[in-house]
Amino acid sequence: MAGHSKWAQIKRKKGANDKKRSAMYSKHIRAIQAAVRSGGSGDPAGNLSLKNAIAAAKADTVPADNIENAIKRAVGAAEGAAEYKEVTYEGYGPGGTAIFIETLTDNVNRTVADIRAVFNKRGGSLGTNGSVAWQFEKKGVILLPDTSEAAQEAAIENGAEDIQESEDGLEISTAPNDLYTVQDALAAAGFKPESGQITMIPTNTVAVSGDDVRKLMTLIDALEDLDDVQNVYSNAELPEGVEA
Repeated sequence: MAGHSKWAQIKRKKGANDKKRSAMYSKHIRAIQAAVRSGGSGDPAGNLSLKNAIAAAKADTVPADNIENAIKRAVGAAEGAAEYKEVTYEGYGPGGTAIFIETLTDNVNRTVADIRAVFNKRGGSLGTNGSVAWQFEKKGVILLPDTSEAAQEAAIENGAEDIQESEDGLEISTAPNDLYTVQDALAAAGFKPESGQITMIPTNTVAVSGDDVRKLMTLIDALEDLDDVQNVYSNAELPEGVEA
């Protein structure tokens, strides 16, 4: 969950069961194919949206063959193939938390109806455009399993905006357009970033406790299970150990 450790978020996804992993892979394949069509190219060097989609897929351990095949299918897709558009939704969850949702959909009416139904059933409420978006910032986040002073200096020298240290390594924040510049510079300096991707970071967090924690996690899981939903972000600050 955004606002909590990105390491925890990635580990949570990697630990998903086979059914959830298959659904997650399908979402990434859709995002990759949509990026190819919208960007007009299957070359990530000239298509930033595709580069971002590939990075997100790799962070969730989507096999390289799946990624390559998705690009090939999108490049060779015939006219009449489904056209997906990016649509975001905003709402409120238990404990007064803000929730920001990114979707890829070929049917907006279906998507909004599905999202509204989940909010209503799980103790949340769907908001209007702009109701919570102001509480989030788009950032690049690089995960580096190295907390050395040299790694931190290299990140700062190459444009990192913020660095947070955890027991698993460094979480390096960048401006969205600087993500790959910083990541490539770290790699060139001999460091090995585990992942780098564009994400939404909350500008303020809300502490959640008691039964609201379970309700919030249930709501987010239900939203993530929707086929059209790509990413769900929250400004919740969870009690230590909840991710595990």
